[in-house]
Amino acid sequence: MSISAEWLWVYLAVINVVAFAQMGADKHAARKKQRRIPEKRLFAFAAIGGAIGAWTGMIMYRHKTKHQSFVVGIPLLILWNLAAVYFVLLLLGEDVAVIPF
Repeated sequence: MSISAEWLWVYLAVINVVAFAQMGADKHAARKKQRRIPEKRLFAFAAIGGAIGAWTGMIMYRHKTKHQSFVVGIPLLILWNLAAVYFVLLLLGEDVAVIPF
């Protein structure tokens, strides 16, 4: 594994932790009737690699689970993230195993 690929995995770990934490912080703010995190920001972090963290936060905090845009959008962004990681790894010259369906 190249250094570039290692940095990709570090980036993905950090962005997913941030997306997860944002779901928790927004749920906490909602309960306390405080200023909320804009939905655009939650989606933005999911779109740039944090979709799995956002989805995990949705489930663990039971937050945004009644919003159709999140219930459909975040899983679609997970697929987007997986495709993006696949293509970045290809560009980095890494061996990428494909699971045949």
